[in-house]
Amino acid sequence: MASLYLLIPIALVFCVIAIKMLLWAINSGQYDDLDKEAWRILADEETDRSEHKKKEPPTS
Repeated sequence: MASLYLLIPIALVFCVIAIKMLLWAINSGQYDDLDKEAWRILADEETDRSEHKKKEPPTS
């Protein structure tokens, strides 16, 4: 029973911190464009890779 006097306030503090972090993320625009990153993963990036292959390493 005595441990509940410690665990309940700790749980409440964690809940308040989690809610504040969620509200910060919403207000800072973290959830504005959810589809952009999903499509970026599927996008073809062959042009970037082929440009890196074309470059010759520096000769000394």
